[in-house]
Amino acid sequence: MQSDTASATASVTASDPASDPASDTVPVTASAMAPDPASAMAPGTASGAASGAAAPGAASALARFLRARRALRRPEELGVPAGARRRVAGLRREEVARLAGVSTDYYVRLEQGRERHPSAQVVDALGRALGLEPDAVAHLHRLARPAPRDRRTPAVQPETDPGLLHMMAAWRHTPAVILDHCLAVPAANALGRALFAGHTHSDDLVRLVFLDPDAEDFYPDWEQVAADTVAGLRDSAGTALDDARLGEVVAEVSARSAAFRELWARHEVRRKTRGSKRFRHPLAGELTLHYESLTVNSAPGLQLVVYRADPGSPAEEALALLGSLTAGDDEDDTSARTRARPHTRPHTRPRPRSRPGPWGRPA
Repeated sequence: MQSDTASATASVTASDPASDPASDTVPVTASAMAPDPASAMAPGTASGAASGAAAPGAASALARFLRARRALRRPEELGVPAGARRRVAGLRREEVARLAGVSTDYYVRLEQGRERHPSAQVVDALGRALGLEPDAVAHLHRLARPAPRDRRTPAVQPETDPGLLHMMAAWRHTPAVILDHCLAVPAANALGRALFAGHTHSDDLVRLVFLDPDAEDFYPDWEQVAADTVAGLRDSAGTALDDARLGEVVAEVSARSAAFRELWARHEVRRKTRGSKRFRHPLAGELTLHYESLTVNSAPGLQLVVYRADPGSPAEEALALLGSLTAGDDEDDTSARTRARPHTRPHTRPRPRSRPGPWGRPA
């Protein structure tokens, strides 16, 4: 396939900014990096659904993803010299097209939203050209071939099985929480509630990370937690173009947090699977916990996140202390309670000073 830039620019109208080679010279903070507009969350028309066409916003979501990830791809990673005349940090359109083995004209149409259904082979090639991780490539496939509704993002909040709640309640020494596709916490066991208690947004991890005034104290590695939270939200939500709750979360947190706006515009996608996380708890002190994220097959859209400490570690002692302080929380309970209960911090403990992040404190 050809990648002749001149023929590509001749085939599109000069009035379209995406068709102008000069538009590659805009800074990466321009429209290509802007947060998703609310229109991207609008539901599709009945006729579009019946015909199998992508819902309104699907093509633009694909275009936004490609533009954002192209802006993040550094030329030096591919051995391309920056050059005195290069005025963008990312790749040019013709460079992505050449790396993916497609014509520049075709790639321009993808970024304009005029080409809506690239083949699976083209999607994989674009993923390689943009240096995407497997989770991001899977997300790109979903954008290119959106299903009528992503099974992980149902229209109605799925119910947590009572048997799962009973099992969680029996884990006296293991924090466990249930997350929905917007990373809210519809259920948790006693130790899970205690781990996240004491914050304005203890039952919503996105709002906790970006809007809670104590977030940077609670998460010593706040910058990494923030990036992982947004990337996990994108993966958990899938395409979710008609999900009203996701639209509300993105709109509210974008309006109040510059950090969220910048991270959401990067279109990074990472599935929450396993890892380690540091906490600075107001009662138990600093502790490092490992976590596993498991899908709940009985309720698609929910994740069970289970935390554990290394045997014999200070974190294990801290969890034991936290468990003893909340020992009566589940008395006479036969299941994990839904929604985190508010806890207050001891008035005798001075509030720790917060470290400023690269975007400043959450609003």
